[in-house]
Amino acid sequence: MRVLVTEDDGELAEAIAAGLRLEGMAVDTALDGDAGLERAMVNDYDVIVLDRDLPRVHGDDVCARLAGKRRARILMLTAAGTIEDRVDGLGLGADDYLPKPFTFAELVARIRALARRSHPAVPPVLTAKGIMLDPARRVALRDGRNLGLGPKELAVLELLMAAGGRVVSAEELLERAWDEMADPFSTAVKVTVSRLRRKLGDPPVIETVAQAGYRL
Repeated sequence: MRVLVTEDDGELAEAIAAGLRLEGMAVDTALDGDAGLERAMVNDYDVIVLDRDLPRVHGDDVCARLAGKRRARILMLTAAGTIEDRVDGLGLGADDYLPKPFTFAELVARIRALARRSHPAVPPVLTAKGIMLDPARRVALRDGRNLGLGPKELAVLELLMAAGGRVVSAEELLERAWDEMADPFSTAVKVTVSRLRRKLGDPPVIETVAQAGYRL
């Protein structure tokens, strides 16, 4: 899962990003509305965490310009937590609204819930080919055996399982499981898929489709 955190408090933005990375998510950050818009229009995010009170371009304007134009779900944050504020935020096109201060556990739960509402909808626990993946608990089993996957292996497996048999290109895997600092010419996807295959064991379940990508 790839997330954009747009928050003008640099320390808070980095704290949120660090915590989400520990949850296995790929995270980019932006410190103002202009930078947030630029990243959101270039990259394919699952969820955008958007502070409402942003400099340069206000969070309300960012939300209104992104709503309906991008696949990403928008979780709006604000220190103003009245009912009227929530109604206003949702009316601008936000998919959810979380007042500050908030607990990190609730933020993670809301991000995961929004990601599941992407089109097509993804169930909270994925199953296929004897594999069970629970992204929230970061646990993957095959025939009851814990696979002991690392964060990137979990992210790639989740994308392949959520694709439902569709071929997923290496470019899409890199876009959705790594952040904007990833080198597009790196072998990170190939190496991660190789490790994942080894941990999944026999019989093989990840197929390489020549000149196209991978599918489960």
